[in-house]
Amino acid sequence: RRVTLLNEQVEVLRAQLRQLQGLLDEAEQRDSDAQVQIQALGSQLNTALAQVAAEQRARAEVEAERARLLEEENKNLENFRSEFFGRLREILGDAEGVRVVGDRFVFSSSVLFPPGGVDLAPAGQDQLARIADTIRTIDDRIPTGIDWILRVDGHTDDVPVSGGGRYADNWELSQARALSVVQFMITLGIPPNRLAATGFGKFRPIAEGTSNAARAQNRRIELKLTQR
Repeated sequence: RRVTLLNEQVEVLRAQLRQLQGLLDEAEQRDSDAQVQIQALGSQLNTALAQVAAEQRARAEVEAERARLLEEENKNLENFRSEFFGRLREILGDAEGVRVVGDRFVFSSSVLFPPGGVDLAPAGQDQLARIADTIRTIDDRIPTGIDWILRVDGHTDDVPVSGGGRYADNWELSQARALSVVQFMITLGIPPNRLAATGFGKFRPIAEGTSNAARAQNRRIELKLTQR
């Protein structure tokens, strides 16, 4: 009986060993499968990293080319801007009420408009017609890739407009004067998409103080050849 009991116990232990061996085999198989998956994921990760690096290089090359083209366009526009202002200096000469400030031509409002008005005076129309001729001359020679515009900026002094008038404040008056210049230049054949009207009111003075001379300088129209 003792031998039989021992044999039964041995058989139970063997069954337990077989079960443990099976569990061990399953664990080894899972580990092997996991290793295969890890290798596959590593390969996919390396491929993805290589694609990202390639895309970053391509993006950097595109940005560098874009920056180069933009710099080239700016240089080209600067050349045409210099030619534009050079021709205007020749055409306008020492005309009264016209001066150059930096990269802009500045027209005194007294030359272009009657006091408080927005309708162009004959003398102002004549000067703007000369400018339009110059623009048409250089327009055909500016490369199509340069999206240039002639910006017309209206400015006033700090004296409030009279109450009950057509315009609520100096800001509206400056905008209306700039728009009047733009609309007149359109009638002279300048494409509307090459013009922009902007009003700054009293907020961009070029002369400090409240004297008549300072206020006269601040009442002005500025022309600037720039890029959109």
